[in-house]
Amino acid sequence: MVAAARTAARGRCYLFYLPIVKALGIAAVPRSLLAKLVTGALALLAAVMAGLVVYLLVLLMREPPRAPSAGARIPAEAEPALVYVPQAVGFPIGGHPMIAHVAVVDLEGTGLPGILVCDATANRIGWIRQGPRGVFTEQFIGDPVQAPVHVSVCDVNGDGLPDLLVACMGQILPNNDRIGKIVVMENLGGGRFRNHVIAENIARVTDVRGADLAGHGRMDLIMGQYGYDQGEIQWLENLGGWNFRPHALLNLAGTIMTPVADFERSGRTDIAALVSQDSQQVYGQVHLFRNTGNGEFWDTVVWKTGNLEFGCSGIAAADVNGDGLEDLVVTNGDAFNSAYEAPAPWHGLQWLENKGDGAFVYHRIGNSPGCYSPLCLDLSGKGRKHLDIVTVSAFTNGLDTSAVTMTAWLNDGHEYFRPVALAHEPTHLITVAAGDLDGNGVPVLVTGGLDAYPPYSQMSRVTIWRRR
Repeated sequence: MVAAARTAARGRCYLFYLPIVKALGIAAVPRSLLAKLVTGALALLAAVMAGLVVYLLVLLMREPPRAPSAGARIPAEAEPALVYVPQAVGFPIGGHPMIAHVAVVDLEGTGLPGILVCDATANRIGWIRQGPRGVFTEQFIGDPVQAPVHVSVCDVNGDGLPDLLVACMGQILPNNDRIGKIVVMENLGGGRFRNHVIAENIARVTDVRGADLAGHGRMDLIMGQYGYDQGEIQWLENLGGWNFRPHALLNLAGTIMTPVADFERSGRTDIAALVSQDSQQVYGQVHLFRNTGNGEFWDTVVWKTGNLEFGCSGIAAADVNGDGLEDLVVTNGDAFNSAYEAPAPWHGLQWLENKGDGAFVYHRIGNSPGCYSPLCLDLSGKGRKHLDIVTVSAFTNGLDTSAVTMTAWLNDGHEYFRPVALAHEPTHLITVAAGDLDGNGVPVLVTGGLDAYPPYSQMSRVTIWRRR
C-alpha cells in the first residue's frame, strides 16, 4: 500500500512537470532525476514563501521604535518647526551664577505671572515681577536664606495670600553637617514677605511642598532632606499659629525631590520621592508614600536601579498619557559625584506609568547627557492631554559646541517621544519651568543656570524662551 501510494504520487508529480520538460526541450533527462529536481525546487520555493510570511508577521507585530537619543546635535532636516528665542531677564550676571530653581507664579493675582528665583550665590529669593506685560524687573524678597535650592507656593496660614516654601541646603556642595533649614516666607501683600523658620539645624533640605495631608483643612509640609551620610523624609503637621509637628516617613539620605499628588484617586494626597545616595548604596529609588488617612502613610518602592553611577537628578508628577492617573517622570544626569567629568552615556529620561492598581511600569524615553529638571506640559498650548516633556542638561562636554543643553521631547499621542534640540547654549542649565507669561496661552520656558564648575564661557542666570 505504501509503495503504491508513492508510485501514484510520483505520477502526479510527473504530470505537473511534463509541460515544463517539453518547453525546455530536456525530455531526454531521466524521469526519476527530473522528479527529484522539480520536487526539490518546489520545497525550496515553499520554504522561501513561509519565511517571507513569518518576516511580514514580525514586522506587523513589532513595537514601534522608541525616540532616538538627544545626546548629540539633531540634524536640522529632521527637526520639526520648533524654535525658541532666548531673552535674559532679571539681574545681570555677576561672577558665577548659581540659580538652583525657578518657578513661574502669579503672586499678586494680576494675571501677569512673574518668576521666582532661588539664587544660591546671593543666598536670596528673587522675584522677577512682570508689569506691564513683557517688562520684567527683579527684586529680592524676604530676608536672606542660606543656599536656597527649591521654592514652591501655597497658602500656609489660610489668609488667601500665596506664601513661599523655601528649602535651604545651607551649602550646595557635599556636606554632612546639620546646616539645613525650612523657611516659609509669609506673604504680607504689597510685595512684602516675612521669614518664618519652621525647622533648622537639620540635614540639608532639598525640597519642601505643601498639601493638606491630614484632612484638617490646613496646609501641612512635606520635607525632603538629602543630607549626605544622614538624611530623611518627614511631613510636618500644621497645628496653626506657625507651629508644626514632625512625622518621620523615611530614614535614608539622598532625597532629591518630593512631588505630591493623588496617585490612587482616593481623594487623599500621596507623596512621591526620588532618593539616591551612593554612601547608602541607594543608587536610585522612587518611593510612593500612600496616604491611608488619619496622617498614616504606607511606603512602597515603585522603581529602583542597581547602576552605581545612574545619577538621579529630578522627578515630576504629571498625567503624561491623559488617562486620569498621575504618572512620574524621572531624569538621571547628575555628575557632581564624578568631579564634573563628561556625562555618562546612560544619562537620560524615563517615565513610570501609573497603572492604577498600585503598580508603575517603567518606560525609557531616551538618552540625554546631564539630564535635569523634567517639565511636563503641552508645548502647543492647545490643551492636548498627551503631554510633552522638556529637560535641560547641567553637565555636558564643554568643548563640544554641538552638545544639547535644552531638549523638547514631543509626544506623538501614543507616548513615543521625539527629541528636538531647543538650545546648545548657554550651558550649565539645571532648572526649567514654564508659564503663560505672554497671556496668549502658549507656554514660555524659563531656565536657570548653575555655573559652579568650568568652563565659564557660556554662562546665564535667568532666561526666558519664547516660541517663534
